[in-house]
Parts: sequence; structure tokens; C-alpha cells
Amino acid sequence: MIKRRHIFAASALFAAVAAFGIPAASAQTVIKLGWTTTDGATDPYAIGARAFKAAVEKDTNGTVQIQLYPNRQIGDEKQVMEGIRFGTVDAGIVTNAVVAQMEPAFQINDLPFLYTSEAQAQKVLDGKVGADLAALLAKKNIVVLGYMEGGFRHMINNKKPVNAPADVQGVKYRVMQNPLFIDMFNSLGGAAVPMAWGETFTAVQQGTIDGLELPVAVIDNSKMFEVTKFLSLTNHTYSMIALLISKKAMDKLTPDQRKAVIEAGKSATALQRIEAEKNEKILLAGLAQKGMTINQVTNMVPFRNAVQPIYVKTRAAVGDAMMNQALDAVK
Repeated sequence: MIKRRHIFAASALFAAVAAFGIPAASAQTVIKLGWTTTDGATDPYAIGARAFKAAVEKDTNGTVQIQLYPNRQIGDEKQVMEGIRFGTVDAGIVTNAVVAQMEPAFQINDLPFLYTSEAQAQKVLDGKVGADLAALLAKKNIVVLGYMEGGFRHMINNKKPVNAPADVQGVKYRVMQNPLFIDMFNSLGGAAVPMAWGETFTAVQQGTIDGLELPVAVIDNSKMFEVTKFLSLTNHTYSMIALLISKKAMDKLTPDQRKAVIEAGKSATALQRIEAEKNEKILLAGLAQKGMTINQVTNMVPFRNAVQPIYVKTRAAVGDAMMNQALDAVK
């Protein structure tokens, strides 16, 4: 009789859970987070992903689990971005240039030579400009959890060091499939070759392209030093990498879990920025030891003058208000 009562009580509890949606104590929500680069110790995407995973799982007491998918396991960045928008991908860390393909206002972050330092870029992105950009993505069912740091982008190639715009002329550079980057290298006299990231290593190895442009950490982690000779520190674009999550994934969470995920995005972004900047100095020394010839560009004025038409074109694309706001923020 006692056994039957226990069975009846358990059945009643199960019915209550089914009827009212009361979560079991051991229930977990899984969020899959993807990015296209490696899971290396110094990869800026991987550093951010691991920091986010640790913070979310700690702050939600393990009720939300973050599963990590590096190396294009979920797809190239455009696929990840579109998946987040439509809810078929939970979350990702995506390069600004690809975000800008979906929301043109993000083009301001890729304006060549806009930012003069990491600190300046971070201040702008953590302020009103960043908030307004996030609001535009929110209209497309994408939540910005943080503006992480890929570092400044530099030119690498197999032809010659770059010290002036004339050194870019006639050199075939792989660029992201983004009009602003195409215009940038064409304005400098180079031959811009739009290409997906997954095809790039083989293309430069086989001589289909002469070089490309990347942050220092990605040059190292993707082993581009094996197939390119010259690294010129042009600092032409600050590479913001956005930590994004789909509205659909957020809607699956409880209010407390959503709050924890948002706070985890902030803390992970702060930690990632510190680690990325620290690692860059170490990686530069390492790339020299691995055989790359490295030079610092000292005169940026000719480069800035060459790319001014891009500012005019971008203003038409993003509007006067957003453009003026960004330019005022960096004064």
C-alpha cells in the first residue's frame, strides 16, 4: 500500500511538471557558440568564447551550458550571422565586416584609419555609438552581448614590405567579401580579391593571391607565417569582433538566466580585451622568430589621404547622423 502511494505521488508530481512547465532541478539549456578561427590559446575569438562559457556556466550555476564550435564547424561567418538572425544558430563571434553586410551602419567601425588606438575604439563602442549599433541589430532579432577585440588589422604579403601606398599597388590582396574592404585596397592601388576565409590559406600558398590583411593573433593562429614573408604594421582597421546571440536563444532562458548571460557577455568582453592586447606583443616577437620580416609604418598621412573617398561613400550608406556621431566620438 505504501509503495502504491509513492507511485501515485510520483505520478502526480510528473503530471504537475508537464501541466505547468516546472523545470526539473537537473534541466540544462545548451547554447552552441561558433566562430571561424582556431581554438588556440592566443586566438582572440577563442579567448572570448572560453571567457563567455566560464562566466555563463558559473553565473547560472550550470543551468545554461555553452558548447564551443571553432574552426567553421557551424559555417563561415556569413552563415553564422544569418543563422543567428533566423534562430537556427544560437550564438557566434563574428567579424565586424560581416556584421556590416547585414546592418550597414556597422561599416563605420571598418573605416580605414578611423581609430588611432585600442582604448579609443573601446570607448566609442562602449558608449552611445555602440549602443545605437546594438539597437539596430536588435530589430533583426540579434542581441549584442559584447564588442570584443580582434586587434588592429595589418598587411601581409609575399611581394614586399609596405611603407607607403605605392607599395600596395599591383599586389593581389585577399579581402573579406565586404565592399568597404574592397574599396580600401583598390583606393590604395592594390588588387582586392574578395574571398571566403576557408579558401585563403591555400590561395596564398599556391600564389593565387599575394597576401591578405589580418590582426596579429589571427596571423599566428592560422599559421599564415608559413606562407607569407612580409608583415607591415599598417594599423589600417581596428578589428571589432562581436559576441552575438539570437533572440530565439535568449527567449528560451528564464529572466535570471538572461540577466546572467548579459552580464557574462560584459565580463567576458572586458577579460578578452585585456588578454588580446597582452598576447599581441608576445605574438609579434614570435612571428619574427618564425621568419616574417616585420616593419612599422610610421607615416599614415598618405594612406589616410588615399582612402578619403571611402568616407564619402560610407556616409551615403550609413547616413549623416551615424557618421557624424562616430567622427565626433574619435575627435
